[in-house]
Amino acid sequence: MSKYSSAFKREVIEYYGNGERSYREVGLRFGLDYSMVRRWVSSHAEHGLAGLARKHSHYDAQFRLSVLERMWKDGLSRRQAAALFDIRNAGCLSVWERQYERGGLEALAPRRRGRPRSMPEPPTTDTSTDGAQDDAAKSREELLAELAYLRMENAYLKKLEALTQARHAPNGRKPSRR
Repeated sequence: MSKYSSAFKREVIEYYGNGERSYREVGLRFGLDYSMVRRWVSSHAEHGLAGLARKHSHYDAQFRLSVLERMWKDGLSRRQAAALFDIRNAGCLSVWERQYERGGLEALAPRRRGRPRSMPEPPTTDTSTDGAQDDAAKSREELLAELAYLRMENAYLKKLEALTQARHAPNGRKPSRR
């Protein structure tokens, strides 16, 4: 829900009139910053009441590029370009400019935000699930190397377990369970 309703925005614009009062005067009267009043007035002048409505838009890369090109070609400010193209946040135009300068059109493409929807599948290296068939296909040297590796891994894990027990019970007793 937006902070200000459309009726309130219309009231502010009506109070502003056609330049009868300054943006600062209207802002003081309604407790707003003058830049917000200016943005509402320009958006209303360009798009009517639809320019005041709340809008959630995702812009594709081609639209973003066309906005930037028009802004550069006509020498428009970011605020003017935002009002012209009915973009609620003029600050995103500077972000689009930086993205375009760094990576071209591909950098302007919208990206998904947040975490991925599902975990990626782990890579599958071997399709067979039966270890006995794999062992039969290996040579004697490969099997002995694998056995030595597994024995080394087992010894390492035993040593690690002994060290963690010694750290938790320095006097030789088992730690109490609370």
